[in-house]
Amino acid sequence: MEHQNNAYMAAHESRSGLGDRQRSLLPQRSAISKGKYTLHDFQILRTLGTGSFGRVHLVRSVHNGRYYAIKVLKKHQVIKMKQIEHTNDERRMLKLVDHPFLIRMWGTFQDSRNLFMVMDYIEGGELFSLLRKSQRFPNPVAKFFAAEVILALEYLHAHDIIYRDLKPENILLDRNGHIKITDFGFAKEVDTVTWTLCGTPDYIAPEVIATKPYNKSVDWWSLGILIFEMLAGYTPFYDTTPMKTYEKILQGKVTYPPFFHPDVVDLLIRLITSDLTRRLGNLQSGAQDVKSHPWFSEVIWEKLLAKDIETPYEPPITAGVGDSSLFDQYPEEHLDYGCQGEDPYGQYFLEF
Repeated sequence: MEHQNNAYMAAHESRSGLGDRQRSLLPQRSAISKGKYTLHDFQILRTLGTGSFGRVHLVRSVHNGRYYAIKVLKKHQVIKMKQIEHTNDERRMLKLVDHPFLIRMWGTFQDSRNLFMVMDYIEGGELFSLLRKSQRFPNPVAKFFAAEVILALEYLHAHDIIYRDLKPENILLDRNGHIKITDFGFAKEVDTVTWTLCGTPDYIAPEVIATKPYNKSVDWWSLGILIFEMLAGYTPFYDTTPMKTYEKILQGKVTYPPFFHPDVVDLLIRLITSDLTRRLGNLQSGAQDVKSHPWFSEVIWEKLLAKDIETPYEPPITAGVGDSSLFDQYPEEHLDYGCQGEDPYGQYFLEF
């Protein structure tokens, strides 16, 4: 997708990138909807992001007055871009996961032209936007965000899910400054290995580019790239075209800025390595090897998981009023939602 501030939409797109766990009961559902949402359950307020598949809207429940994000995908676009499997996988993964640092989906529904996914509205915007504004993060800030990401990856991998699209655009910040990983369009349940080429050029692991079978190892490579980008303000293999970036990734030469702390350089050398027998996170102790690296020595993992640690940044928003000031403005267009009638694509999305 065109790069836009748009984490809810980012899946299946290029280098592009919304909802805090609202600590609420499930929104009441109208008796006639038989446990399914419909458009009538929500008031659509504004667009938070757009992409080649559709858009994400900030909405308000007409039942409990709470704010949610609804991701809308146009069926014909999903099919045209051969994303049926990814779209169904995304729905399935989001239904499965339950973790403080992962986006929560409340439910899905469809009409004859569109698919709808109802998710938490995360007010704090994208980590990507904060990083661009800051240019780069100080060591403790990068470490805080990286540590929360590690806990999310550890949870996913324990459930045999590879995330496959880690990047700052897909990390949202809740009202307190904790992360929420969003956009499960590339996530996949894999108990052994898989082959699909997907992800974002700057973040793709060499084994994916080389079309070798790969596993959870790819998420640990991407974590290395993420930490590098947070500390440096750019990615280690950046180039003007994806092909040139891929060539650099396969060469594997990383130049570490002189201001990087020696501990983080050591960590990154062990994450950004094409040798899968040496890559941290991919070894016998899994995520534990990453968590016990000296760079993370002062992190108290249990307190972090309980969100019992002060965040380095609190987004400047008013909580609970649908504040969307940290998201870009998009032109609103006529919405064809709620179309009834013939549905030529319904057979591909039976679970929605």
